[in-house]
Amino acid sequence: MKKFIKALHIVPSWWVLGLDVVCVLVASVISVILRDNFAIFSQAHFQLFDYLFFPSLIVGVQIIFFFVFKSYKIVVRYTNTKDIALIFLSCFSAALCLEVINIFSYFINQTFLIPHSILTMEFFITLVLMLFYRISFKILYLETVNPAKFRRDIVIIGAGEAGITTKRALDRDAQSKYKVCAFFDSDKTKIGKQVESVQVIDYQKLSSYLKDNNISFLIIAIQNFSPEKTNEVTEIALQYNVKVLVVPPVKKWINGELSFKQIKKVKIEDLLERGEIVLDKDLINKDLNGKTIMITGAAGSIGSEIVRQVLNYNYKKLILVDNAETPVFYLRNECFSTNGLKDIEIEIASVFDKIQMEEIISRNKPSIIYHAAAYKHVPLMEENVGASIKTNVEGTKCLADLAVQYGVQKFVMVSTDKAVNPTNVMGASKRIAEIYVQSLNAHQDTTKFITTRFGNVLGTNGSVIPVFKKQIENGGPVMVTDPDITRFFMTIPEACQLVINAGAMGNGGEIFIFDMGKSVKIYDLAVKMIKLSGLTLGKDIQIKFSGLRPGEKLYEELLANKENTIETPNAKIMIAKVRSYSYIEISEQIDELIAMKNDDEFAIVKKMKDIVPEYASKNSKFETLNH
Repeated sequence: MKKFIKALHIVPSWWVLGLDVVCVLVASVISVILRDNFAIFSQAHFQLFDYLFFPSLIVGVQIIFFFVFKSYKIVVRYTNTKDIALIFLSCFSAALCLEVINIFSYFINQTFLIPHSILTMEFFITLVLMLFYRISFKILYLETVNPAKFRRDIVIIGAGEAGITTKRALDRDAQSKYKVCAFFDSDKTKIGKQVESVQVIDYQKLSSYLKDNNISFLIIAIQNFSPEKTNEVTEIALQYNVKVLVVPPVKKWINGELSFKQIKKVKIEDLLERGEIVLDKDLINKDLNGKTIMITGAAGSIGSEIVRQVLNYNYKKLILVDNAETPVFYLRNECFSTNGLKDIEIEIASVFDKIQMEEIISRNKPSIIYHAAAYKHVPLMEENVGASIKTNVEGTKCLADLAVQYGVQKFVMVSTDKAVNPTNVMGASKRIAEIYVQSLNAHQDTTKFITTRFGNVLGTNGSVIPVFKKQIENGGPVMVTDPDITRFFMTIPEACQLVINAGAMGNGGEIFIFDMGKSVKIYDLAVKMIKLSGLTLGKDIQIKFSGLRPGEKLYEELLANKENTIETPNAKIMIAKVRSYSYIEISEQIDELIAMKNDDEFAIVKKMKDIVPEYASKNSKFETLNH
């Protein structure tokens, strides 16, 4: 049997054509016998000539249409509804042609060449025989290479087109080893019915069904399924140790066809995303159109995504600045593959190097600067205070001053929620940078200085998600600092879209904060990631608590005490009302701080606390300096 199936796997088209011809011949003979009322060769109806002539004519005409529609080139084991439609068209066209021949015969000889009843019966019998052998071979092939008893049960969320396509992709893939045993949908018109011989069950019964049945996988096959719904379904599935897969968007299907290999495991990032962001693209396009745009930290996680977003608009020129050679190399390759580096200039330089920055800015005269370059890792900056001042404070001041000097229209600074009531060197350095650009905005009329502030971004270098992934891949343990620690999360594209939108709507002096949604408990995040990996907490892998790192706090904030916000046209963007500073006073203090960058770290931190009184070190050696 296996040898037969293997032969079927490579059966040539002419074999299929031969079988189709046999089907037509058998159908024709049966039709004549039925029309003759089983009185074969009797004098009552047909002669031997009729038994030879009728089938010969029918077969001859049908062969012509087999070649016209090329129905014999269908791969039998992959027969689908489109193939069935093609076979139907081939048989129907042949029957129609024979009927036309009949009509001409009647006008010439006043007699029909072939009785209508024979043509009608032959059409239906041929169709049944051709479909029967194709579907039989398909079932035989699938059952041989992938027996049902060895397949694992899965359920599909969504009984629409994507759900049906998913089932067909599973059936078509001989290696999938899965059997769809139920669809789940909330559409009342589908509930209780069968789709592709599979029952459609009310979505509300998903939990009880998974509890009562041994289901291995759940596939989410609804396009534009909201993150909230994805989270809900995943929570239910993980409760019963059911792995969750998701069907990619239609636009990512290869040549419009879904294959089993494209169905991927649901990622933790999918569960933390929020609803679709609505951007004011007209405003952004007006802001960026025809402009020379400079992006610092362009090869970093945030900077590179800003580059990707800006590439979608009609800019004049892009100047991409970063000092990390290898990330710049990858960024250059990506830009080259996108548009061949047209109107893109890449500079390897440090933002605190005034000579380099002035040469770049004076030569290119950018209209807009997106300043994403910064040191962001809290524990590292706690140990390298001078480096934090040099890049985050001096680098920002250097760029801001040059922006005014060379007439840059807008300066958009990317800040962090750690600048709010800072408890670490990194957050305090970013707050000082915020204060400087805000005070400078009020001091001159040349450049509009805009600050954007948001929390943790999924997938950035050093983000907790990739760290946890690596720990899980290595078998654990997964290290969580504290069982109660929480963080806000946002995806990289979401954050950068909002940065560009906020920059476009800014009039200068604002600190824009983004709707970060609900804070996430890091311990719960780790548990969910472990379950999504198919592992059991406490059995396959452990979670250990390492304690808060230097400068780290349990809860992040987006607004400082006594601050409030005002709404903007974009519901996800708000403006923080913050204290204003005198440019002359703050400039002198920051100059003094920069001059101390190579001094004793305690002296530097003390000066930072003088500039930012709300800076109170936590879990840090600098706690002794708290006011």
